[in-house]
Amino acid sequence: MHPVWAALPGVVLGVGLQLQQAALWPVSVYLALSGAALLLMWLAGRCRRGGAPALLAGLLAGALMSAGITGLRAAHQLAQVLPPGLEGVDLVVVGEIAAMPQHGADSDRFEVQVDSAVRDGQVVRVPPRLLLSDFRTEGARRDWRAGDAWRLTVRLRRPHGASNPHGFDRERWLWEQGFGATGYVRATARDPAPVFLGARGWHPVERARQAVSERIVARVGDVRSAGVLQALVVGDQGAIERGDWALFRTTGIAHLLSVSGLHVTMFAWLATALIGWGWRRLARVWPGALMALPAPVAAGWGGVLMAGGYALFSGWGVPSQRTVLMLATVVGLRLGARQWPWPMVWLLAMVLVLGLDPWALLQPGFWLSFVAVGILFASGTQATDRDREASRQQPGWRRLAGAGLSMVREQAVVTLALAPLGLLLFGQASVVGLLANLVAIPWVTLAVTPLALLGVLLPPLWDLAALAVQGLTVWLDWLGGFSWAALYRPVPPLPLAVLGIAGGVLLVLRLPWLLRSAGLLLMAPLLLWSPPRPAPGAFDVMAIDVGQGSALLLRTAGHSLLYDTGPRYGPGSDAGDRIVVPLLRALGERPDTVVVSHRDSDHSGGAAAVRAAWPEARWLASFGEGERCLAGQHWTWDGVHFEVLHPSPEHYGPDGEGRLSTNAMSCVLRVDNGQRSAWLSGDLDAERETRLSMAHPDLRADLLVAPHHGSASSSAPVLLNSLQPRTVLIQSGYRNRFGHPAPLVLDRYRARGMLWTNTPQCGASLWRSDTPDRVSCHRDEARRYWHHPGAPDSVPDEGDDTGLP
Repeated sequence: MHPVWAALPGVVLGVGLQLQQAALWPVSVYLALSGAALLLMWLAGRCRRGGAPALLAGLLAGALMSAGITGLRAAHQLAQVLPPGLEGVDLVVVGEIAAMPQHGADSDRFEVQVDSAVRDGQVVRVPPRLLLSDFRTEGARRDWRAGDAWRLTVRLRRPHGASNPHGFDRERWLWEQGFGATGYVRATARDPAPVFLGARGWHPVERARQAVSERIVARVGDVRSAGVLQALVVGDQGAIERGDWALFRTTGIAHLLSVSGLHVTMFAWLATALIGWGWRRLARVWPGALMALPAPVAAGWGGVLMAGGYALFSGWGVPSQRTVLMLATVVGLRLGARQWPWPMVWLLAMVLVLGLDPWALLQPGFWLSFVAVGILFASGTQATDRDREASRQQPGWRRLAGAGLSMVREQAVVTLALAPLGLLLFGQASVVGLLANLVAIPWVTLAVTPLALLGVLLPPLWDLAALAVQGLTVWLDWLGGFSWAALYRPVPPLPLAVLGIAGGVLLVLRLPWLLRSAGLLLMAPLLLWSPPRPAPGAFDVMAIDVGQGSALLLRTAGHSLLYDTGPRYGPGSDAGDRIVVPLLRALGERPDTVVVSHRDSDHSGGAAAVRAAWPEARWLASFGEGERCLAGQHWTWDGVHFEVLHPSPEHYGPDGEGRLSTNAMSCVLRVDNGQRSAWLSGDLDAERETRLSMAHPDLRADLLVAPHHGSASSSAPVLLNSLQPRTVLIQSGYRNRFGHPAPLVLDRYRARGMLWTNTPQCGASLWRSDTPDRVSCHRDEARRYWHHPGAPDSVPDEGDDTGLP
């Protein structure tokens, strides 16, 4: 084997190692790594004996080269991130919309390619690519179009997102997309209105995508079906509602409702057949065409180009990239009368994808796509040329039956082998996935997708495609309605997940059943694993990073309690659905009790999603349906005592509604194990804090969850002096418009020697009763060089707070 082949896995290894860096090294180090890689490859090439030393040199060279190049690219991109001094100030930006805008219920989001930026008449440097939002407070939305140039007054901030265990890393996504800042358009009566500067036409593909997407919406009345067609034709996955994505994940068909490798392959096959047919017909008119370019060459490369065009038009996702690159490699080898082993083609496609985007290695879609293809090759489910030739000799009904059986086997192989990977990436695996895909794959591939694509030329076909989507959703709704449709398990540690994936692969390989059954033993630890819990008598408190809002998870040895459910971000979007429920499932938690402190949407916004996920949980709140929280309620779990201290029965009216303000009605919960205690009080105001302190002067608390996110209206000196907490957990939004936590409150904490953490800088904050002087910050444990936690005392942005983390 030539050392170049050994360099391919080395490239993947080097990229993976570089992406684990918490901070970038100096540029000179990455240059040195690249130089060392060139030297190693030269030495490996001169090694006449070859063998293990040459292969090891090739592997190391690939790793050093990819790590060096990725580090250089990262250093260049980091230098373009918004300077901290330009956060939250008015800037006048001139630029053009560079991609198809995304339309939400109350806002539009679009990418701007910046030409210039001015602050107070002075030219300033801002990132070349911005992700902006236009919030529609009143009136119709503006007609944002790809390729149009605008002059906008904006406020920007450095890339920031919530940081929770097993959660979506929005800062990595922004980094991968090349956005050096996010922000919003200033459009109040005091601000200059956005000025349209004309259509420049520099982004024709994105403009065409937008036009087709709008035509689908105008033609198809059913929003649900229109969203699926938009996803399949132009790759607009945001057009599919979050509830539908949850259904598609539960039934295991989410891969079909975006432009996948299967769709691109089908398109390439059809394009190849049509181009070959047309090229042979052209030879009758122009015989020299076949001499200049033989039909197989024209058809093969024409099919690859057409597939590449479709992949580009549909958003150029990782599965599409992988498919186009593998198709190009296979066509090139076949036309050159060569045949490489499938691992080489597979690795080469992987390396090419990482060459385009090294950070794609951290995408779930990257691993699902490449591992699925690798499993199909390794398990021998892909038909060979000899198989195809033998199939042509059989009667039509046998060919059809054989194709059906082959599809069943391929789907069964992929479903079984990818289940451990799904548990690692998402904490869930579809139980009904095989059954759902047996119907969905041929239906989407042979009916919905062709009709959706042909509808670009003949719009009435979109009506038929919409009917096909509606028929499919009836099937999926029925399957997804079973309580056991999806298996939710705690996200396992990486070593157990790798062991489980190896077990899944072993089960589907063409080996003796005695050897294949060993795969079950490898998968068993993955399925049986449970995260460690507090010891009996101990408890811990996690302040979940939900932005400007509150959600806390309290755990004992055998029980868990959720205090508040996070904020509502906007129509159809809340922290319960996006953060709290996924996090609790990833941790293997099923809350026994949910306490919603009060009515405000930054504490109760995720209640519906939490209640739908765990309807059997006990529900305590100071408003709405369910049991009221009342002073005197108490219970004990695993040696840990829980007691409600406020509100009292007299604070409720005859109808069960509170007599006090919403903040003053906050449920106050004290947790105590006899040695350590915690105090949670929602948005309780200073007056009620003082009254509680005077009513319970002997109570102490080692942990205080900052009342009202650290607002100056709470954290009364009397409360702090009475409880004498050692640690304070603050939950607030990054650069929130309320100025939480207030400098006055922070001064009170400092004056009393309290340790405090804030979620924008700490991420999810974990306090344990057995180590009361220490708080574990998820941002510190999972820090990467693309993260931007911000300064602890950041100046708030005026008027931009949407609650988003």
